[in-house]
Amino acid sequence: MNVAGRVAVVTGGGGGIGGALVARLAREGARVVVADLDADSAREVSERVNAGLPGSTVSAGADVSDTGQIQQLVALAESAFGPVDLYFANAGIAGAPGLDASEQDWDLSIDVNLRAHIRAARLLVPRWLERGEGYFVSTASAAGLLTQIGSATYAVTKHAAVAFSEWLSVTYGDRGVRVSCLCPMGVNTKLLSSGEDSGDALGRAATRAVTSAGDVLEPAEVADAVLAAIEDERFLVLPHEDVIEMYRQKGSDYDRWLRGMRRYQRSLLTQP
Repeated sequence: MNVAGRVAVVTGGGGGIGGALVARLAREGARVVVADLDADSAREVSERVNAGLPGSTVSAGADVSDTGQIQQLVALAESAFGPVDLYFANAGIAGAPGLDASEQDWDLSIDVNLRAHIRAARLLVPRWLERGEGYFVSTASAAGLLTQIGSATYAVTKHAAVAFSEWLSVTYGDRGVRVSCLCPMGVNTKLLSSGEDSGDALGRAATRAVTSAGDVLEPAEVADAVLAAIEDERFLVLPHEDVIEMYRQKGSDYDRWLRGMRRYQRSLLTQP
């Protein structure tokens, strides 16, 4: 898909990967609704992009785990620009470390990292089927293909986000609905440092596991990879090329991989 002239919604658009996606989409000629739980951050991103490309974006504060608020975003896009062509389910949270994560922690992670994708797809896919095309882009994580040391809530919900994206592609890919799933490792965002700042040993290990596993990319580099995948209509978006080899190693010998991950975790937990 060529994004020029298309209408996109980017959730979690107030910074990080989402903010970089907004800027890149606008440069390529798309018109974008910038959505974020932090309305001020969304507005700042929108104003910054519009300063160079007037009228290319509008912004809104929204909790995109809520169906009603997703509906409002779609309505905003339609009134400002036209029907939504691309939806970037990018909003996400790190989640609490360890088995001490509460029921509320689990509910929040499932709502934001998974159900937000499901609820958006329920609204948009029927419209796209009628039109014969549409594009759903899910931000998951390399943790959705491998795992995440520290946070079970993150690892589990990101696995589920990958699975839901696969299901969407299998079920509707022959009817015009394209799907891409973004699975990066370390990206220089607030989310990356949240574990280190948590004061919890497993939280610190979670951050260090990512930063020591490969390069930490800038959000703009990830946005470039996403746009390239959309142009190619490619499902799996891997800005860190090593992830696919890690995934192959995991699948080829699960027990060996689990033993290696336990050793890796021990080494991280013994770091000062």
